[in-house]
Amino acid sequence: MTLDERIALLGQSITFSSLTEEEMVELAGLCRIRSLNAGEYVFMEGEEPDWLYMVAEGRVKVLKHSSQGKEFIISFFGPGEMFGEVAIFQNRPYPASAQAVSELKVIAIKRDDFHTFLRNRPETVFRMIHVLSGRLRDAQVRLRDLAAERVEQRLARVLIMLASRLGPVLPFTRQEIADMVGTTPETTIRLMSKLKEAGIIASSRGRTEIVDEARLRELSEGLQPM
Repeated sequence: MTLDERIALLGQSITFSSLTEEEMVELAGLCRIRSLNAGEYVFMEGEEPDWLYMVAEGRVKVLKHSSQGKEFIISFFGPGEMFGEVAIFQNRPYPASAQAVSELKVIAIKRDDFHTFLRNRPETVFRMIHVLSGRLRDAQVRLRDLAAERVEQRLARVLIMLASRLGPVLPFTRQEIADMVGTTPETTIRLMSKLKEAGIIASSRGRTEIVDEARLRELSEGLQPM
């Protein structure tokens, strides 16, 4: 990846939108490129946070494992999105694992280099705090949903959330959607079939399309039963 390509990718992030051209060139010069195959881990929960990452190509999922080994997906990130920055700021081990969903290319910036870069750039720090605050709110909403809502409503909320980030066509398996909802693949298959019969989604192997977002949103808000 050329310097210009790295600059263009960094420029997609709202976090770095306040940087001058000179600062963007400096930041791009700190970046290293890492390629991973589907299923490989960028980092594991508990590892020391030596690197900050941004997706260049492909998708990555951030997940935790329960004591029984069950996977719980926290979020997905695509091109131009950063991940791992919470651990970088706290200087504590990564609180979750990051795994390549598909062929993945990431930009990596060493923690110490990034801290040095930020030291005299408070606007960029404030933008990062804003992004992290938004993710914290999203996590709190998801925890509330898991604790209080019916699984049908949680499923609808997850589909709406994914569509808002990726568009109406979602490239996820039933297992991945089940992990995000916090239920079993069998329950997810049953509920997705009902949504398909109702004309709210269309689906094929490893792919779901939101056909009627308005009705799905009503389900997510508990305004009508499935």
